[in-house]
Amino acid sequence: MSTMKDTWKDAIHRQRVSLAGELQAPLGKLATLCAGVWGSREQLDIVLKDNFRSVPYCMFLYALDTRGIQVSDNISHGGLLPEHYGRDRSQRPYMREAVPAWGFLLSNAYLSLRAGRPSVTALQVVRKDGETVGYIGADFDLRDLPVTGAHYEESHDWRQIKGDPAIRGTVFQQCRVDSLMDKNMEPAMAILEELITERGLFQAVIHFSSSRATVWFIDDPFRYRILDHEALSDPDICMLYPSTSYPEDALIPKNIVISILNGMRQLRTADETLYLRSASINIFNGMISLTFSCDGSHYMSWSEFLDKDMTFWLGSAA
Repeated sequence: MSTMKDTWKDAIHRQRVSLAGELQAPLGKLATLCAGVWGSREQLDIVLKDNFRSVPYCMFLYALDTRGIQVSDNISHGGLLPEHYGRDRSQRPYMREAVPAWGFLLSNAYLSLRAGRPSVTALQVVRKDGETVGYIGADFDLRDLPVTGAHYEESHDWRQIKGDPAIRGTVFQQCRVDSLMDKNMEPAMAILEELITERGLFQAVIHFSSSRATVWFIDDPFRYRILDHEALSDPDICMLYPSTSYPEDALIPKNIVISILNGMRQLRTADETLYLRSASINIFNGMISLTFSCDGSHYMSWSEFLDKDMTFWLGSAA
């Protein structure tokens, strides 16, 4: 099932476009001012210091020649940092990117040398008498930058991710061994259905091989709980969690939950070599994950999961 939602790269691109729009004009103006005093360290420091606050969110401001050698001090909120004069920045990530023809570049994110923090740098070309003489550099800590777009939503497109090559290489040398959960699958699935549909459980990661489930509840979403085999075989566990109305904004319909759990149960026991090791369900984003004995994982919408039969997952083994 395809969707029209943006990828995370699309969302990042929109953020970068918005940020570049805020930075290009003040840096362009600053480059013009610096061109008039280019070649004088003292005069460059004065111009950069006087205009530091005109560049929003800026952490450090400085001037570079065309070789990437710093020809001014660093300007910061605290004033001048003269120890950076003469610094060779030519090998830094932002200096390895091609500056567009219009003379402004907002770099890709990188880790700063000073603090190891995710950062970006804006470079503005400085031209004097029609020739490029250097750049104005402005460094930004990602923590200081605003989020300019809507909250990124995870794609619901089917994704398959390969796991540990060592496990994949020996998959046909292994055979499923019944776990404690396997031997008591019916009560475990019934308890999970009750917790999801009636007790506020919205996300569960079911570890079939190790007989446990890691679960999150609506009334305490920032803390997970671990239900071991003993808890998943005793219906009394449901008494610990208050009755909760099934959320109206859940993407998985309430009456579908048991079909999803039964599908996972089938994948666990359908084949002795290619079997389900763990699975997850999240009723709010409507996503299912499956991790098999080959260590391969699938992420998909609940409807895609239910559309597939055992032949799709196991081929002739089904």
